Order: sequence, then structure tokens, then C-alpha cells
Amino acid sequence: MIAVQSLYAQYKVQGTIYDSSRTYPLEAVSVMSTSGKGTITNATGFYQIDVSEKDSIWFSYLGKPTIKYPVAKMLDPHQFDLALRVPVNVLKEVTVRPRNYRLDSLQNRQDYAKVFNYQKPNLGTMTSIGAGGVGFDIDEIIRAFQFRKNKSMMRFQQRLIQQEQDKYVDHRFNKALVRRLTGLDGEKLDQFMTAYRPSYEFAVLTNDYDFQSYIKESSKKFKSGTPF
Repeated sequence: MIAVQSLYAQYKVQGTIYDSSRTYPLEAVSVMSTSGKGTITNATGFYQIDVSEKDSIWFSYLGKPTIKYPVAKMLDPHQFDLALRVPVNVLKEVTVRPRNYRLDSLQNRQDYAKVFNYQKPNLGTMTSIGAGGVGFDIDEIIRAFQFRKNKSMMRFQQRLIQQEQDKYVDHRFNKALVRRLTGLDGEKLDQFMTAYRPSYEFAVLTNDYDFQSYIKESSKKFKSGTPF
């Protein structure tokens, strides 16, 4: 009889521990009972602990313990979930995507749209047509005399355009393609790509067949030691 009573006096309390918003489960929360047993929550915030009918359990996170919860007063010991008042720093959603020249280029154009679309003030931008006829835009006239700002913006625009062109050449004249067509590798491959790197205009205007022919013919010259 004593053994049977002892068996029925045992409980298994389990549940999930969340942050104060009840959105994010908390890992490594200590779960302890007055009988001396203890456990911690897993990566999903879940815990499970064996207790007796007269036990109470409490939780501790980052050194801050909760009140004690009597097992006998729990409505559902098999789903005793709890939200702790602790701050949880959550990063904003980050989208990770593979490298893609076209997507990168479009994103760059969006990020620096103001710079790419910049036009140096001239008579055309200063002229406006209103109710009184043709006149001058005062804001454009003021902008025209901001010499340092205009020069800085033009230089920035030119640098972005140059970077975009360089990336386009890198996109077409890439190591994977050159290695496949020439059989070169290592230091020889690096030397070839530096010596025979095509211009942006050539990369833009040449179709795939002619572009690959250029690489093959150039590799013959490179291997034979013929000056380029």
C-alpha cells in the first residue's frame, strides 16, 4: 500500500518557457523543485521534471528566480508554460541570397539612385515654364553655384559607374570560365587574367561566341610567350 501511494504521488511537470512577449522560447532556463531535483530548458524552451505531489517548482534565468509554483495547484502539469519578464534582443530579418551580378547591379542602382541620376546644373535644368511663361528655377540657380558639392557628387557618380563597369567585366571574364577554356590555373591563371583583361566596351559589345574565342586565342599567345 505504501509503495502504491508513493507511486501515485509522483508527477511529471512539463511545458515551455517563453520571453515576456510569448513569442521566443528561452533556452537554458533552470527548473528546480523543492525536493532537490532540477533540469534546464532545451533549444525550444521545453522542460520536463519529475516531482512529488507536495513539491513546488520555480524557474531561474540570468540569475533571476521566479516565485514557487505548488504542483498541487497546477491545472495541467503536462503543459505548464510560462512567460518570463526578460529582454530578448532579436535582430531584424535578414535575407541571404547567392551572388548574382544582375541583382547586385540593380540593388546598387537603387541604393545610390540619387547619385546615378545626378545631373550637373545647366541652362536646361535652370529653366522652368510657369503661368507667367519661361523663367528660371531659383533652387537650380543656387545649386549651380555650389561648386564643391557639385564636383564631389560628379566624382562620386563617376566612381560608382567605374565600379559598376569593372564588376561587369569581372562577371563575364571570370576565373571559372577562363580556367575551363584555357586550362590555366594558379599563378599562371592570375597572370593571364591580368594581362588579357578586356575593356568594358569589348565586354558589353561582344557576343558569347566571340568573347570566348578571344579568350582561347589569347591563351595561345600567352602559352607561346607571344607579346600581347
